[in-house]
Amino acid sequence: MLEIQKLDTVSSPKYKNKSQAHYLETIFKISKPYLLKQFTKKELESLIQKCSYIREKNRKDIVKKFSEIYISFIKKCYQSKYKKSDKKLVKFISKRNSKIKILWSDCLQSLKKMDSESIHLMITSPPYYNARDYSKWENLNRYLEDMREIIKEAYRVLDNHRAFVFNVGDVFDNDNIYTKSTWGKRRIPLGAYFTQVFEDIGFTFIDDFIWHKGEPESQRNKNGDNPYPLYQYPINCYEHILVFFKHRKDETMYPCPICGCLKVNGNAYSGIGIKSWECKNLKCFERSKSNRGKRFSLRSILMNELKTKNNFIEKDFLMKWRKDIIQINPVIKYNSKGENILGHTAPFPKEIPGMAIKMFSGIGEKVLDPFAGSFTTPIEAVKLNRIGIGIELNKKMFKQPIIKNIEKHLGKAKWEEMI
Repeated sequence: MLEIQKLDTVSSPKYKNKSQAHYLETIFKISKPYLLKQFTKKELESLIQKCSYIREKNRKDIVKKFSEIYISFIKKCYQSKYKKSDKKLVKFISKRNSKIKILWSDCLQSLKKMDSESIHLMITSPPYYNARDYSKWENLNRYLEDMREIIKEAYRVLDNHRAFVFNVGDVFDNDNIYTKSTWGKRRIPLGAYFTQVFEDIGFTFIDDFIWHKGEPESQRNKNGDNPYPLYQYPINCYEHILVFFKHRKDETMYPCPICGCLKVNGNAYSGIGIKSWECKNLKCFERSKSNRGKRFSLRSILMNELKTKNNFIEKDFLMKWRKDIIQINPVIKYNSKGENILGHTAPFPKEIPGMAIKMFSGIGEKVLDPFAGSFTTPIEAVKLNRIGIGIELNKKMFKQPIIKNIEKHLGKAKWEEMI
């Protein structure tokens, strides 16, 4: 067991402000039983060393800085349990600059090389089942199995209490499970299947924005010659923008955001997987009329950290996305000559990642699209001062169109790649 004298090392002679050193001592003294329970001797010594560099002058700022260091330290301890991450890749995607990070790779393999809980937001539109020549599967079950493996790894990589925004539409095709003949074709509800996959893995379904794509141009299912019952089917004119949250159950104690101490008791869960705590430090600076301590969770701490001027969301933007049905015109891919001006057959509108980035991430955070396609998501992420990361498998097919699209929106040399 670590002796109290070890905890006293926070009051280093480096501190010029005595009250500063004193309040750090107070935090560690009150938190001592909980720290000894939570950490090994080596881990606790490392935490104390990190805290010894706190230079804030007032109590409120000391509490804030201690909380930041503590939460970051907990994250590092958790990440150290995963042994397959690639240091070179982790360093590459973490670089803070205004360049898009391109990973030319199978997305499952890239995800397996990333640190656990290192990405703050994921946004993607997956390859739809057999909808393109470059994305074919033997049958629907094989397709969903592959997607399940990718989403499972994405769950590990996504930070706790963060969102995965997933755009998907239904397809009209043969699932090839019962028959391969033309009578096996049907409307396949990919949104429903993916919702089940996400929840089986551990995600919590939050919202489903309906992307209304406008008047359909397809002539399929018109059946104008048979205006009778059982002949009529609607034409699909929408896609899903599914919002899932990761709420991994975490029993780790976190410091009170008011006094910074770890003298806390577990409180009732405030949501699925969201552990809540109550401060039991009777000398805390905020107590209720009935002398109850501050109640909080890691999620509430994260939400408060994002309440800054830079992360303010405009009223008009919020009103646009107030309803869960929103009309956005599809991306125009072809010019009057029938030429694909984007070089990619399945881009989605910038409004989708634009919404997700503003509503579910903060300035400077990492935004990943595991099926980056035309790189709309990373482009919008960089525009909004986030770190934009995209994974694309088909380098030979799409590199030139992707680079052209990035430089069109962000300027020359606004990308860097890793194979």
